Amino acid sequence: MRMQEEICCKIDEERTENEIVSFHQPQKKLVVVGYALTSKKTKSFLQPKLEGLARNKGISFVAIDPHRPLSDQGPFDIVLQKLTGKEWRQILEDYRGTHPEVTVLDPPDAIQHLHNRQSMLQCVADMNLSNAYGKVGVPRQLVIEKDASSIPEVVNNAGLTLPLVAKPLVNDGSAKSHELSLAYDQYSLKKLEPPLVLQEFVNHGGVLFKVYIVGEAIKVVRRFSLPDVTKQELSKSAGVFRFPRVSCAAASADDADLDPSVGELPPRPLLERLAKELRRRLGLRLFNLDIIREHGTRDHFYVIDINYFPGLGKMPEYEHIFTDFLLTLVQSQCKKKPC
Repeated sequence: MRMQEEICCKIDEERTENEIVSFHQPQKKLVVVGYALTSKKTKSFLQPKLEGLARNKGISFVAIDPHRPLSDQGPFDIVLQKLTGKEWRQILEDYRGTHPEVTVLDPPDAIQHLHNRQSMLQCVADMNLSNAYGKVGVPRQLVIEKDASSIPEVVNNAGLTLPLVAKPLVNDGSAKSHELSLAYDQYSLKKLEPPLVLQEFVNHGGVLFKVYIVGEAIKVVRRFSLPDVTKQELSKSAGVFRFPRVSCAAASADDADLDPSVGELPPRPLLERLAKELRRRLGLRLFNLDIIREHGTRDHFYVIDINYFPGLGKMPEYEHIFTDFLLTLVQSQCKKKPC
């Protein structure tokens, strides 16, 4: 009987010690990500596989009501947003001022920089990136604010070569802002609708590279694009041909039997240098680039578009890449201020 009492007493002591140890063990912090997205963006981004993986990693996505004060919601570790409008931008700026401990993806002023196709590509042009792995630039381009009738003369004075790709000057993420036109002759230029950007069309084998940048991670996929234009076709063609959102609507070219000179991905070291510079210059951590290789070259590339928080749902393994990115952000927050 006494032996049984001693055994029970020992068990109780061990249980008490275990409870004390368990009590003092730090609980894994839940990472709360508030998101302010359109319903369309929410549906394409917050897919069940992403939410399931996030839960397993201790990440919770919480919808933000943009019509209520942000400070009354949360608390959040990260705010993920892609809404537009001056009022929303001001709400975010005020929130960043009063909650510096919260990471906002991404600052509204930095995103606004990408809403204008002229300023969007200027940082790439200023970079003049060239090294042993290749050269990255932007097509020659011209901004037309108004007066379509003067476009032929302005284009001629600027020395731009036909055909020209016409894109809306404002890139606000809407379907209309991604509509392209290809103008083959001087007369057809008058049919375009300013404000717009005119870019020289660069033959690129009908393939473009979508380069997704999520923090430090870089993922590249191939997409079919506009076909090359030969001199013979140019001499016979006339008018303006309109296209929908080419890079998004086009089918993946990753599994296509492509000529290596067309389908070979841009060199990784070149992309890493480009991504690092753009992160610094743009102040963004979540964006993508549309890049083409000039046909007939191996190492001459052009950035033709930059988009904030693109359709990540079309990026292979985006769930793992994005959740790892969120956890990295929180870890960097903890280094600045203990969690």
